[in-house]
Amino acid sequence: MTTIRDVAAAAGVSRATAARVLANPEMVAEATRARVMKSVEELGYTRNSVAASLRTTRTGRIIVTVPDISNPFFSRVIRGVEEAAQKAGYAVLLGDTRNEREREEQYAEMLNRREADGIIFLGHRLPTTLARLLDRDGARAPIVNGCEFTPSLGVSSAHIDNAGAAHEVMRTLYEMGHRDIALITGPDDSPLTRDRLIGARKAAEDRGAERPIVESGDFTIESGRRAGMSLLTRDRPPTAIFCFSDEMAIGALAAARSAGIACPHTISIVGFDDIQMARYVDPPLATVRQPMAEIGRRTVELLLDILNDRQDTPVSATLPHQLVVRESLGPGPHLVASNT
Repeated sequence: MTTIRDVAAAAGVSRATAARVLANPEMVAEATRARVMKSVEELGYTRNSVAASLRTTRTGRIIVTVPDISNPFFSRVIRGVEEAAQKAGYAVLLGDTRNEREREEQYAEMLNRREADGIIFLGHRLPTTLARLLDRDGARAPIVNGCEFTPSLGVSSAHIDNAGAAHEVMRTLYEMGHRDIALITGPDDSPLTRDRLIGARKAAEDRGAERPIVESGDFTIESGRRAGMSLLTRDRPPTAIFCFSDEMAIGALAAARSAGIACPHTISIVGFDDIQMARYVDPPLATVRQPMAEIGRRTVELLLDILNDRQDTPVSATLPHQLVVRESLGPGPHLVASNT
């Protein structure tokens, strides 16, 4: 009896693509669909054979894993994912991994068991199960990353130029007269920390300035408050703090208030992301705006390209960012002194 594997071989496509043509023909490019249907006709493949191959058909579901569902940044990304997925006829299964490897593997196994058609992971680690799928299927594996881009993972991703954005923030601080600039970074193993730190240090090097002081955080408000207190109680505190997330910047603002240090008159604070609350804190937070919803929509588009055989190599989609200047950013003391 002719099998779906025979049809796929004759048409020069994967078995999954051949089954997809028969189950959801509208999801496959016209030329590919025509080749598969020609093979079906020539080989005498019957609908009874399709019933025997149901495991290769679509589930109509995609998985999205997020490292911290309480982070408002991810909520905007997820909204973009939902909008694009529903428009394409997909339901979204959301998994909060809490930055735990075991939870990441559990959701990856759901894809391996064909309980979903693809997975979008918004963290930076590639679970072992997904790595095996990549080894087996290469760029055809339905795996996409959002936000935390690492080229060595070998998967398509939607993100911004984090190094370029950090360089722009630092350049602006230097141009506004700041000399003693501190950074509050994310976790050391995060690609976001890596790339933003590269950009910030490159800006200091371009300016001929000292390397910025660095305190580590974990992207949360509390870690920003702790790091802010450490910086502001130094013998020579910075005149500006660039935080690698808005939540940490909000924590740094709280530390400044606790220490009786006025922002932006004595200390300037800049965040990253432009989450909704950034414009409502006191003072409103200067920050780098990421197109969060668009990142979510783009990850779905990349995943659909893989599922529909429109992508043979990983795609790195770099989306635009914007430095939003608000009241938490003021001139440095050197510039203020020269104007008085």
